[in-house]
Amino acid sequence: MSLWPDVLYAAAAFLSGSIPWSWLLGKSRGIDIRNQGSGNAGATNLLRVCGRGAGLTGLFLDTLKGALPVLAAQHGIRGIAPPAGDWALAVTAIFAVIGHVFSPWLGFKGGKGVATTLGVLLVLSPLTLASGLVVFVLVLSTARYISLGSISAAVAVIPSVFIFEPDKLPLQMIICLVAVMVIVRHKSNIVRLLRGEENRFSFHGGKNAG
Repeated sequence: MSLWPDVLYAAAAFLSGSIPWSWLLGKSRGIDIRNQGSGNAGATNLLRVCGRGAGLTGLFLDTLKGALPVLAAQHGIRGIAPPAGDWALAVTAIFAVIGHVFSPWLGFKGGKGVATTLGVLLVLSPLTLASGLVVFVLVLSTARYISLGSISAAVAVIPSVFIFEPDKLPLQMIICLVAVMVIVRHKSNIVRLLRGEENRFSFHGGKNAG
């Protein structure tokens, strides 16, 4: 069996994930978000620096760039490539997140992978995603830290994928890897949280952090 469709899907996922939408949205406003706020090239920092409209747009696009390549691999591309198998689909998913985290267009320094992981989970396991979102909302509404909500959600999806997808080893492994990647990418936030230096999210505008 030819491996080229699997390679095609993985490469397309990496390229899709690597598009730095949040950075591009900031640049369209004359701002390099890597030089302001937390310095991160993701949607949360875009929200902080450029406001809710830009932040939500960045969140949507970063989610979409994770969902679309996985959706294509899941169903195949008519006349070009057949649907990917379970392992190839899992590899496609992680390559989308890797593309975001290590974007070649930004010197291999991208975002933290939360929104792109959201897009991947939306296609592969909506129930696992739902469990993570519930935890995120609960933590954000009580502690008001986007970073802590994201970390907590990443932790929550690890047992959730085993509960909701009990017979899908490739999916289980890839979700665990992606969750760990997201947590590791938040190491600076974890340090600030421990020091009491992390800024809280405001539901009424103003300076936000995460």
